[in-house]
Amino acid sequence: MSASNKDMRTPLARVRAHGSAKSGTGDHIRQRMTAIAMVPLFLFFIGFLVSLVGADYETARAWLGNPLVAIAALLLVVAAIMHMRIGMQIVIEDYVTGERLRSLALIGNFFFSYAVGLACIYAVAKIGFGV
Repeated sequence: MSASNKDMRTPLARVRAHGSAKSGTGDHIRQRMTAIAMVPLFLFFIGFLVSLVGADYETARAWLGNPLVAIAALLLVVAAIMHMRIGMQIVIEDYVTGERLRSLALIGNFFFSYAVGLACIYAVAKIGFGV
């Protein structure tokens, strides 16, 4: 039996490259991209925190007021929130049973992720730029 005979997907599913969850490939790629983006951003953030050990609030605020540091912090927040949302979406799709409960969990995940992201963005803007 050839490899093509073992594939149980429809021709349309093969063309779209969707698995049984219908979105796995795109989610997998986006989650890996956010993970790769977070590595240098997280290392930068750790260096930032280590350099501020023992510093007062005004010194930390001045550092975060630096556009390079603020942009790096915002990029880290965005990448981490996207990574979190995709990861939880995958867990919900794989393990939550019942269509209604799954839909509610996915909606909750969406709103929770964006609420946390907006709160983090507001905090960075408020501390760093005094907005």
